[in-house]
Amino acid sequence: MTHEGATPSFHGLCVLSLESRRATEIAALISTFGGQPLVAPALREVPLDSNPDALDFADALVRGEFDVVIFLTGVGTRALVEVVEPRYSRQVFAAALARTKVVVRGPKPLAAVRELQVPVWVTVPEPNTWRELLAAIDARAAERPLAGARIAVQEYGVPNTELIDSLRERGAVVTRVPVYRWALPKDLEPLKHAVRAIARGEVDVMMFTTGVQVVHLWQIVGEMQLEADVMRELARAMVVSIGPTTSEELRRHGLSPDLAPSHPKIGFLVREAAEQSAAVLRAKRIS
Repeated sequence: MTHEGATPSFHGLCVLSLESRRATEIAALISTFGGQPLVAPALREVPLDSNPDALDFADALVRGEFDVVIFLTGVGTRALVEVVEPRYSRQVFAAALARTKVVVRGPKPLAAVRELQVPVWVTVPEPNTWRELLAAIDARAAERPLAGARIAVQEYGVPNTELIDSLRERGAVVTRVPVYRWALPKDLEPLKHAVRAIARGEVDVMMFTTGVQVVHLWQIVGEMQLEADVMRELARAMVVSIGPTTSEELRRHGLSPDLAPSHPKIGFLVREAAEQSAAVLRAKRIS
């Protein structure tokens, strides 16, 4: 904790971020709050060059073969439009989409759908996990029961198997629409260096901003055969998670986040981690 009015500070702690697109920004923020930044990008976004699933989805959509379309990310929504545009104009695609019930997981896909001027049936409330998504759709079951519903789900990165399984358990016929995938960085050395630093106990605070970072980190940890060392040292480090889906992925790998910021933004993430790092580490490192 910091004294009232004092600027939060990491007081020289080593803070690891796995950010890619915003790596420079988060490193500057960590330094501003007195941390020693260690930035190791854990992913790169790779649009699918050949996307038959997306094109098949567009064909079926235009034929009126979907009742509900679920958009999980803004980036994925816009990428989907770009993928199908050579076959169907934005106007044709939007008109076909407007004949379905559109569900958006949060503000980013909502903004992307609004660009198409398509009505939105359900907007999922915070924290925007698959559980809130299902609850929001269930609440509108009188308008469109899930039993027998033909549902398309725009996927992002790692497939959300819990969502797909839960929709199918309710009797829906679900079509997955992968639009882009996440790949490991071409240069893996920074990520390997970060894994070695964790295993040696040199990382005090670890920040995760997406579940894919967790998946990719553990892939490299496994390849380097450092699972036991990394798990031991992360038990002594502060683990920070932005967003409920990231926290869910951490728990799948046996980790419990020590902090989720009050708002899902990087500025809040770094500031609140700096504010709480001393107390969290003191509690975790008591022998």
